[in-house]
Amino acid sequence: MEKQKNSVGRRKEAVTRVFVTKGGGQILVNDKDYKVYFPLVYLQNQVERPLKTVDMLDKLDVKINATGGGVKGQAEAAMLGIARILVDMNPELRPALKAAGLLKRDPRSVERKKFGHKKARRSYQFSKR
Repeated sequence: MEKQKNSVGRRKEAVTRVFVTKGGGQILVNDKDYKVYFPLVYLQNQVERPLKTVDMLDKLDVKINATGGGVKGQAEAAMLGIARILVDMNPELRPALKAAGLLKRDPRSVERKKFGHKKARRSYQFSKR
């Protein structure tokens, strides 16, 4: 393996650049430990998911630069970025990651606001008189 692999993950407005090297299982997000950056356990699990799926949690060091969006979007973007790198490193891992649904970019994003409406679909209150 080369010394470092990198990939991009996206979700809603969040973009993460992910860098993976061989190491002892350290995960850093914006130069902080991922358990500090993502204090909620289910977000920590999202970041770990691709590594747990292929049983490499303690074999790789992951460095993530996250920008935009909220913490949930950033966690899911990191999940996609890590999964893409794992496939790039070893194509034999692809079926396991694909079966877990980790290689699909979530296309859902916020619907735009329409004119004459309060939000995307919510109208102003109707008054008959």
